[in-house]
Amino acid sequence: MRLAVLAAVAWSVGIGAAAAQVPDAALLAGACQGCHGATGEGGHGIPSIRQMQTQAEFVATMRAFRANERPNTVMGRIARGYTDAEIAALAQHFAKPQP
Repeated sequence: MRLAVLAAVAWSVGIGAAAAQVPDAALLAGACQGCHGATGEGGHGIPSIRQMQTQAEFVATMRAFRANERPNTVMGRIARGYTDAEIAALAQHFAKPQP
């Protein structure tokens, strides 16, 4: 019985860990909205992230910010807070067409 309980706990922890690895793009995008707007349209001197040509361009731009290879005011600090998986999820999110 004890072994069955331990196995059930280990299985449920494994499921939780796997689910935690999949970034919630909509949740992550909420942090972008404060500056870039609800759909990433930008404005008032802040560039559009909705207008990136490809997901690869979005990823490359964020990685360049993160590595301090692209001049910016605040994006370098912000980009360092995202993992590669989160950046990829954001790239996919902002590539979606708006209804």
